[in-house]
Amino acid sequence: MLPQSRALEAADADNREGQDETVGGKGAIPKPVANIPEGRRFARSALRPQGQCNVRFDEGFVQVFVLDKKKKPLMPCHPARARELLREGRAVVHRIAPFTIRLKDRIGGETQTIRVKLDPGSKTTGLAVVREEETDGEKTAHVLFQAEIHHRGSAIKKKLDQRRAFRRRRRSQLRYRTPRFDNRTRPDGWLPPSLRHRVDTTLAWVERLRRLVPVSELSQELVRFDMQKIENPEISGVEYQQGTLAGYEVREYLLEKWGGTCAYCGSENVPLEIDHIHPRSLGGSDRVSNLTLACRSCNLKKGNRPVGEFLAKTPERLSTILARAKAPLKDAAAVNATRWVLFQALKATGLPVETASGGRTKWNRTRLLLPKTHALDAACVGKVDRIEGWNRPCLSVKATGRGSYRRTRLDAFGFPRGSLTRTKAHFGFQTGDRVMAIVTKGKKNRNLCRTGGSEKLRQFQHPNRLRSGAGDFLQGLSASPAGRRVRIFYPSDH
Repeated sequence: MLPQSRALEAADADNREGQDETVGGKGAIPKPVANIPEGRRFARSALRPQGQCNVRFDEGFVQVFVLDKKKKPLMPCHPARARELLREGRAVVHRIAPFTIRLKDRIGGETQTIRVKLDPGSKTTGLAVVREEETDGEKTAHVLFQAEIHHRGSAIKKKLDQRRAFRRRRRSQLRYRTPRFDNRTRPDGWLPPSLRHRVDTTLAWVERLRRLVPVSELSQELVRFDMQKIENPEISGVEYQQGTLAGYEVREYLLEKWGGTCAYCGSENVPLEIDHIHPRSLGGSDRVSNLTLACRSCNLKKGNRPVGEFLAKTPERLSTILARAKAPLKDAAAVNATRWVLFQALKATGLPVETASGGRTKWNRTRLLLPKTHALDAACVGKVDRIEGWNRPCLSVKATGRGSYRRTRLDAFGFPRGSLTRTKAHFGFQTGDRVMAIVTKGKKNRNLCRTGGSEKLRQFQHPNRLRSGAGDFLQGLSASPAGRRVRIFYPSDH
């Protein structure tokens, strides 16, 4: 384990009153803070913004997950408390990312209401673990952990398209081959691999967090672009259209569709207004396909003129606007195709699932003056009046796949070239494992595992993980062996 700095408590951090030593809230042990030297990581704080807001800016530390002796989840604790337990030998490191400790002398404990909130997206899914408490009818969410899952749906689609092209090229060499495109049936609820990946990755992290935190409830942003309710207000009644969420669904959709820029001049980072492509005074409707975003100056210049007349001197921009006005959003389609599958998978866990719309999420974030991130969007899902502890580091999770079954590489024409190893792990490591290395010169890159290596790193060894004379399995950190120091964070089996 890496050396840790001393705890910040001025008093003894041990539990001498018999109380719960990891639970937060009212049952937590008060910890007086000593003088913190300038530059310490835990001393960073943010200034309160102007105006009134129900947000408290907490210190940017990451809560440590805690397990009991039988690997049952307990309430997370402060990192200073975790260092104290590790230093006294009362706990051991159970997992590195997210950092988790396991108590050696504790079974069971007091737990509070923990909710995992999800903001599913096409490219990135926001995830937040919050502790909820309700006082005088006001619900407060204390953020304990937040992460952003970066999906690889586009990479999966690209690989499938490439594989299909290779196969079609091979099968097209004959004069005639019997078609076989319609001889495979698909079960009910089937999703393309690029969409199924989004559901499986999100659900895997929910199950992983359930093993580390006593999760009791789930929340999901289920409806992001409700097109039927936008185009047909009578579906949900007047209250929905004229309530506090009125207009947020349309604006959210247009910001995603037009990329947050002016459709007429391309200006960014300026206040945008909703404009009708075909003016209402000339018979234009309020349908979403007739709406776009425009800056203040362009909106005034256009007035009630048709877009063809306004952009007569720039036909390229006119054709782009007309093409994008009716073009569907692939990202929105991916979210709409997977949201109910993810909802059913979350219900199958047996926990109560709360659902909310994207309009309420944005309304909560705007009302609380929070920055726009996927993780904070997840924390704002559902009913919430206050959010505390949001200013914590966010864990970035990138899906890299599980490797390939192929034993060879293919060239540009689809023919095999070279060979690949049978196994992914070598000497306890595999591609993508996190290591920390001090490289004096040369390239710094993502490490790739190989069974053998070049002569440059032939002398590299690690006494705890490698055998004598082992080959180079950390490719990409190319430099001479002299002066190299490598510290392993964790191998693939952790």
